[in-house]
Amino acid sequence: MQRLGFIHDMMDVKVLILFVTARSNYPMTMQEIYELCYQDECLSYFDVCTAVPQMVESGHLRQTDETHYEITEKGRNDGAITEDSIAYTVKQRAENAVARFNRQLRRSSFVKTQIVPRDNGDYSVIMALDDEMGNLMTLELMAPNQRQAVRLGRLFEKKAESVYNLTMAELLDEESSLEEET
Repeated sequence: MQRLGFIHDMMDVKVLILFVTARSNYPMTMQEIYELCYQDECLSYFDVCTAVPQMVESGHLRQTDETHYEITEKGRNDGAITEDSIAYTVKQRAENAVARFNRQLRRSSFVKTQIVPRDNGDYSVIMALDDEMGNLMTLELMAPNQRQAVRLGRLFEKKAESVYNLTMAELLDEESSLEEET
């Protein structure tokens, strides 16, 4: 039976991996490579697990630590030559997936939370929002238990910009009303 889709053999898998890793701004795990490449139902996780070590051995990918991989200059050059063979729809979906991945990792580097147990049994949740220039805001809240501390941290990670914007708006609005009174 004829296989439908872009992936027909290991070379197609490798070309797609080069395409995805060339557009990623960060090293990726095998699972992340698979998820970003899975734009065609004919790709399996085992294909990626076979291709990646072969690509490290051939010098197209480099292993940055025990679990992360990134493209090499050789891989970037060979990928640029071969990416035209990728089906347009697969290429577009993969490019969009990598863009989301890059945005998500970039954002997570700017939003940080830390949970610190206190002597009296409650927890401090230290939440920070940074940008390219440095720290914008650090907020420490007390939580009565670890479950609530974890929940505060997760919610801050989702809504850090909103918390910052609301705080700034509230403080600056108060400042402008104080100026009007004097």
